[in-house]
Amino acid sequence: MSIIINRRRFLQTGSLAIAAGTFATPSGRAFAQSPGELRVMVYGGDTGNAMIEAFTKPFEAETGIKVNAVTDQIDKSQIELMVTTNSVSVDLGALPYSEAIDLANKSVIEKIDYSIWKDSELSAIADFARDPHSVGTFVYAYVMIYSTEKYGSNVAEPKTWSDFWDVEKFPGARSLVAGQWGSEGPWEEALLADGVAPDALYPLDLDRVFSSLDKIKPHIRKWWGSGSEIQQMLHDKTVDLANCYDGRANLLIDQGTPIRINRKLSKYTWDSWVIPKGSPNASNAQRFIEFASRAERQAAFANLIAFGPTNLNAYNHMPKELGQKLASHPDNLRDSVRVNLKWYAEVGPDGTSNIERLIQRWNEWILQ
Repeated sequence: MSIIINRRRFLQTGSLAIAAGTFATPSGRAFAQSPGELRVMVYGGDTGNAMIEAFTKPFEAETGIKVNAVTDQIDKSQIELMVTTNSVSVDLGALPYSEAIDLANKSVIEKIDYSIWKDSELSAIADFARDPHSVGTFVYAYVMIYSTEKYGSNVAEPKTWSDFWDVEKFPGARSLVAGQWGSEGPWEEALLADGVAPDALYPLDLDRVFSSLDKIKPHIRKWWGSGSEIQQMLHDKTVDLANCYDGRANLLIDQGTPIRINRKLSKYTWDSWVIPKGSPNASNAQRFIEFASRAERQAAFANLIAFGPTNLNAYNHMPKELGQKLASHPDNLRDSVRVNLKWYAEVGPDGTSNIERLIQRWNEWILQ
């Protein structure tokens, strides 16, 4: 089973379905917009199931508010379409923070009402995950993974991204995340491998990024495009070195796959809750976000699926050994690099965002 959805699966038909006010329920039936019911997009697969158990069911029990949990992912284009066509038929959902920034800049999402939060809960939300128009849902990281059958014992283990790029000292099949979506790609890893200091990564020097990628390109067995793809490759032992979502890697390790996580200079990022402007139940959506952001609820979610909480007090409600596996654990944050999602969302004088610039460069480069 999948522990994390494909981070950039674009829903080719989803926008039309959402604009029409219909969804697929967890049982697969379509339902139309019903007044008084809260409609929440909760992702699919294991992520959606975990959100239902940790968030939607307990919220219903506490408040008496009916929640229709839509087990699919929403993206910014769908929200824009709903708002601009006055056909908002979802009350809230979560998406990458870079997309939340773009939606806020376009004034198509509501401000978060922090006045309804307890001070003890609000103050525990990681500073990077608390925004006027969105609240962090969970934190995840791209980490280096290596085979313990290939490296270790009497063989040196790769410890840095420069080691990953050193194919002579560390021979083996490699894989890195593809860059076709722009907002995720091997950009930071390429610069770190080339000697750029972690605190000097942004703004990304794209010429230097692709110059560094030129060096590793001949040694990449496959550029992976989804979490399930790299998880399968690691499971099948078709690669010895890779970057991978930490949740996927933790699942494989729990299943006995002979790999190890190196969190040194991994990079972490997060998804955020947003409320489309014109949400039929915006006040209840605000209550849901506050509820799902409580420490106890986030700990329950992390116990079901290995995503890091944005409410750092959640670590007081979970076993120590679980907490140490998660991206937002204080020890792991100290060893990691925060992805500057605001830089990705920036738009230049030509009207092109950095995400779009990266997509264009990647598409040209990968065909060379």
